Amino acid sequence: MDNLLSKHENLKDYYGRILGGSHDLKTNACCCDDSSMPSEIRLILKEIDNEIVDRFYGCGSPIPLLLDNCKVLDLGCGTGRDVYILSKLVGENGFVTGVDMTDEQIDVGKGHIDSMMKKYGFRKANVAFKNGYIEDLKSVGLEDESVDIVVSNCVINLSPYKQEIFKEIFRVLKPGGELYFSDVFAGRRVPKHFMEDPVLHGECLAGAIYIEDFRRLLSGIGIPDYRIMSKKRLSLGSFKIEEKIGMIDFYSITVRAFKLYDLEDICEDYGQVAIYKGTIPGHPHFFDLDDHHRFIAGKPMLVCGNTAAMLQHTRFSSYFDVKGDRAVHYGQFNCAPAYEKSENSEIGCSGGACC
Repeated sequence: MDNLLSKHENLKDYYGRILGGSHDLKTNACCCDDSSMPSEIRLILKEIDNEIVDRFYGCGSPIPLLLDNCKVLDLGCGTGRDVYILSKLVGENGFVTGVDMTDEQIDVGKGHIDSMMKKYGFRKANVAFKNGYIEDLKSVGLEDESVDIVVSNCVINLSPYKQEIFKEIFRVLKPGGELYFSDVFAGRRVPKHFMEDPVLHGECLAGAIYIEDFRRLLSGIGIPDYRIMSKKRLSLGSFKIEEKIGMIDFYSITVRAFKLYDLEDICEDYGQVAIYKGTIPGHPHFFDLDDHHRFIAGKPMLVCGNTAAMLQHTRFSSYFDVKGDRAVHYGQFNCAPAYEKSENSEIGCSGGACC
C-alpha cells in the first residue's frame, strides 16, 4: 500500500490542487462532449449543482441503460457528476457508491448530497462517497459480488496498476453484472518514461493502455469478450503536448464487458436467434448492444454464442427472446467488423471476440 500511495501523490496534487476546474486542463483528452450524451442524460445534467459539474473531468458518458434499483459503483468518481446522474437513474431504491483518492474532489461530492437528494425528491440518500484507491476496493468495504454495475469515466488510464483494478472490478461484480466505462486508449504502447511527466500523466495520455494489451489483460482474468460502444480519435489541442507525445494516436472509447462464465475467445455459431421485444423504456424500436449489434424490435437476428449469453444471463434477459442453445455447433460465427478505418477510427476492429 505504501508503494501505491507514493505512485499516486502527483495525481492527487494535479487533480486536488493544480486543477481548479475543467477549464485548467491542458488538452482535450479529459474533456466531455455533453452534446453526444443521450437527451435524457442531458436533462439530468441540468439539475446537478454547478460546483460538481465545473470541477468534473471525463472523456465520455459511461451511463448504460436499465439502472432502476441497481447497485452501481463509480470508480474515480471525482466530484460526483456521474454519481448524481446515476443516482437519479437508479431511483430511491437503488444505490450509487463513488470511490476517489483525492480529498478535495470527494469533499465537493459529499457537500452536495443533501441538496441533490432534495432536488430529486428522495426521502433518503442513495449515494455514498468513499475516499480510497480503485486498485484496492476491499479497503473501502466493497464485498465480493456486491455490485450490479461498475462505471468509470477517464480514470483507469491514470493508474499504473491496471490489472489490479480489473481484478477488483470483476471481484465485486455480481454474476451477470456489467463493467461499462469510458477511457483514453492508445493505438500503440506508450513509452513508460512519459509517466514521469505530471502533465502528460494527469492529462490522461501517459497511462493510456494500448487497445490490444487491454484485450489481453481482460482475457487473462477470465473475460475473453468485451464490446465497444463508441470510439473517437482525440485531437489533443495543444502544440506543446503534440510535440512531446504526438507520435501516438489516442482514442476515447466506451467499453462494456459482462461477468459471464460461458464466453468464448472467438464468436462461435450455434444457430441461435435473438428477438428484441421493444420493451426497454425509451427504446421501442431498436436496442444497441454494441457498435455493431443493433436489434430491431420484433426482428429475429442470428447471434453468436457470446451475444446470446449477454442477452440471456444479464439484466437484459427479460427484454429478449433467445431461441436455441449450444447443443449443436456450426463453426465460427461470421460477425461484421466493429470498425471500418476512417479519419476517426484508424486502429480497425479490436472489440474482443465479436468483432
